[in-house]
Order: sequence, then C-alpha cells, then structure tokens
Amino acid sequence: MSADDRQSELAREHKERQAQRAAEQSAKSRRNTFIGAGLAVVVVAGGIYAATTLVNRDSSSPVAAESSPSPSPSASASVLGELEPSATPTKTGPVSCTYKRDTSDVPMKYVGMPGAKPNMRLKTMTIATNHGNIVIDVDPAVTPCSVNSMAFLAKKNFYNNTKCHRLVTPEVSGLFLLQCGDPKAKADGKNPTDGQGTAGYVFRDEAVGAVPYTRGVVFLTQPQDAAGQNSSQFAISLSDENAQIEPQFSVLGMVRSGLEIIEKVAKDGVIVNDDDITGDGGSTAPKNPIIIKQVTLR
Repeated sequence: MSADDRQSELAREHKERQAQRAAEQSAKSRRNTFIGAGLAVVVVAGGIYAATTLVNRDSSSPVAAESSPSPSPSASASVLGELEPSATPTKTGPVSCTYKRDTSDVPMKYVGMPGAKPNMRLKTMTIATNHGNIVIDVDPAVTPCSVNSMAFLAKKNFYNNTKCHRLVTPEVSGLFLLQCGDPKAKADGKNPTDGQGTAGYVFRDEAVGAVPYTRGVVFLTQPQDAAGQNSSQFAISLSDENAQIEPQFSVLGMVRSGLEIIEKVAKDGVIVNDDDITGDGGSTAPKNPIIIKQVTLR
C-alpha cells in the first residue's frame, strides 16, 4: 500500500469513528457542549468541532490586548514540537508585551500584571500537583507574552492550591483534555461559575495554528468568538484526536513528562455536570481532584 493510499485509508477510518461517535451521542438525546473560559466541544453529525464560550460574559464589549512586535522563529524548530507549523510569527525585533485589565463581570484573582519585557531564557514550566509533577517545555521565542504571563503568575503563587476544574474525556465529549487555571473554581461538578475565572487581565493571541492540538500540546483558553482575551486558564491535550480542534488557541508548550498522571486520574471518572453538557454553565470535573500545589518556570 502506498503512502497516499494509507493516508486516505486513515482519513476514511477517522471519519467513520466520528460518525459513529456522533450517532451514539444522538442516541443519548443530549447536546454535549462544554462551556467555560476554555474549550467548548460540540458533537455534531458531521464530526466534532470546537469553540470557546464564557457564560454570562458580555461579548459585545470584548477586552483587547496586544504585544508588539511578534517573534520570528518557526515553531517547528522549537520545543513546541516537530510538527510542521501552519502559522508562525512573521515580525522581528525586540518583544514588548502589553496586558490590559479584564473589566468583565467574572470571578477573578488579581495579583497585578506582568511586565512588558519577557524573560527569553525560560525553557520549562513545572506544575506540581497532588498526584505528581507535570513538566512542560516552553519557548519564549515563539510565545513570549504567554510564557511571560505564566512566569509572572507562578512567581505570585497565583496557581497554588487551585483545582483543575474540567476533565473532558472521550466517553463524554469525544475529546480528551484537562483544563486548569480558574483561580475560583471549586471543581465539584456543581459550581456554575467554574471555567469563568481569570487573573484580572488579558493579552493577545500567539502562535495560533502553529501546531495541531495533539497529545501533549498545552494551549491557553479564552471565551467564544474572542481574540486577545487570554488570561490564566490553560488546557493540556491528552489525545491526537484533538487535532480536529479548529486553530484558535495560543500554544503555550509541549508536555515533556507527566501525562500519565492525568490519564490515571481520568480512569477514576468525571462528575458529569448536566449544566455543563447543555451549555448553561459549570464544568465536568474529575472525580479524583487534581490540585495544583505550585507552578514554576525556569
């Protein structure tokens, strides 16, 4: 079988799996929409597509943020992975990041705003959890303002003792990922504002579409139809099937080690929040809580 034939066969099998999954979800007579300041996944007859939605957020007055100029290196040559990028930064020159206050009416924990000049020497982000460490390779040459924001919040102990509020599993949504970074999340499957919390500031998108959101990719999350509203929340992809997600999220890095920690927790199941599934708020949390003890960048 030629490489082209094999590729066509894989594509056909992928479409068949999507159709089967959609049929199964339809039989359950429910619309699987996951809402929050992160990923909202909708299972439809033609397959699975992704969007972001923020419950009770006024989308008519989006908060803008920017950084200028953007860096020039290609993501394919960085620690973000060896995948061929579909979109890379194009401008050159010194990087200056701009962060703006989030004026929306959502839960937030404000500890100040990062400085304009990012540390371009940072290489790793370690998330210490109650289950062990998750180590992520980052590259400020590709996403300087995203890495700068994470480093600032980490130094401020912003993430200490916060709970990862959403665990999306294939059985529930067709995708597989963990979402964290809401400072006010209770992760109990009941709190209607889980997934809405921010750090009280926002900033522009970076490296959107640089790599597919396959297993190990870490990306920032923001509201539906939004741009430049990244804040403290992020998601960790646990499956290559997530490559279907439409490119719209800033890529933060690639997991070097620790995915097995999340996968083990996923085996314990999730608290299925009906409000989350129908798109009214809250989140589907892991039954076995994942608590972030500390985040460090070096």
